[in-house]
Amino acid sequence: MSTFKAPKGTYDLIPPYSAKYLAVREAISAPLRTAGYGYVETPGFEDVNLFARGVGESTDIVTKEMYAFETKGGDRLALRPEGTASVLRAALEASLHKQGNLPVKLWYSGSYYRYERPQKGRYRHFSQVGAEAIGAEDPVLDAELIILADQAYRSLGLRNFRILLNSLGDKECRPVYREALQTFLRGLDLDEETLRRAEINPLRVLDDKREAVQKQLVGAPLLRDYLCDACKAYHEEVRGLVGAAGVVFEDDAKLVRGLDYYTRTTFEFVHDGLGSQSAVGGGGRYDGLSEMIGGPALPSVGWALGVDRTVLALEAEGVELEIPAATSVFAVAIGDEARRVLFGKVTELRREGIAADLSFGGKGLKGAMKDANRSGARLAVVAGERDLAEGVVQLKEMESGEQEAVALDALLDAVRAKLA
Repeated sequence: MSTFKAPKGTYDLIPPYSAKYLAVREAISAPLRTAGYGYVETPGFEDVNLFARGVGESTDIVTKEMYAFETKGGDRLALRPEGTASVLRAALEASLHKQGNLPVKLWYSGSYYRYERPQKGRYRHFSQVGAEAIGAEDPVLDAELIILADQAYRSLGLRNFRILLNSLGDKECRPVYREALQTFLRGLDLDEETLRRAEINPLRVLDDKREAVQKQLVGAPLLRDYLCDACKAYHEEVRGLVGAAGVVFEDDAKLVRGLDYYTRTTFEFVHDGLGSQSAVGGGGRYDGLSEMIGGPALPSVGWALGVDRTVLALEAEGVELEIPAATSVFAVAIGDEARRVLFGKVTELRREGIAADLSFGGKGLKGAMKDANRSGARLAVVAGERDLAEGVVQLKEMESGEQEAVALDALLDAVRAKLA
């Protein structure tokens, strides 16, 4: 046993289970790539103020969950707790918004870090795939992203997820609602910290998951009743576009997100098979975030979908992903000369894009064939001294057990024909 273990609240991805994560990442990103989103990758840590300003100083993410530290040079940095602020920072730094057509469409995949109480579906290190459309205020963009996420989940075979949709208004109508909500909250029996949060950002109180708080929120004013005409029209357009695409959603007037930067459209993907950690992803519009972090006005919208929770949702539904075997052809050599020859053939197959492997460590025929079985390969290439003397190898179909002698110089064509 190793002396060291993965830190509490984290996990290692190990074959063959890791293949499921790769398949989920691929499925989530595939619709984005066909819709004009380009890949972006940002550092795992950023200036701590990027998140304090963007995510919000009153959020649990910043006040309780962020891994912040000071470098030897005196810089205050933080492991990224979410992706949007980092991606927008990168786009601004590279002046992507000045290079032509807006919006700038970007997608990303990576690990994020929050100091939380570990439980199933909630980790201190977690994986997400996200998408951002930067620099355009258009309900079609909001609808596009919701539809693309729905498409990604359905391509994986998920069916029992729900899409919750709401509008959080904008700088014109939200202040009026904020005052009404604060007045309501001041009349409740809330603890001191929650009351303090209500004064900084009362919408965060609506997102409080504690039952004692939720019971008191019955009858709280709803933002939809305070939306200005422009926000109402915008939201109705988003609803209409999503519905016209055949994507089913639920209106949720109490839906807020845990980040301060959201405006207007906000949405969440939930799966009821995951217990308390039911959210598998979410996002919304964040028209003021660019200005919050020192950039120009760039209305934007995006989402992030949790890879970890998507895998759990698939397991909850009993969905088995069709993941091809890592190896298509496995070479079994009997003797040193056969080992050298077959290694050359394996190298040739790999160069032609065929997944091939061979037995290592000088194992005998029985041990090498066990390796071939464990590899999941469809074909085995077996050769010994007698085969080489005749200029052939034995090409065996692993499932049926049928095999035939194939000339060494014809092996590549024979393998292609069998795998076609």
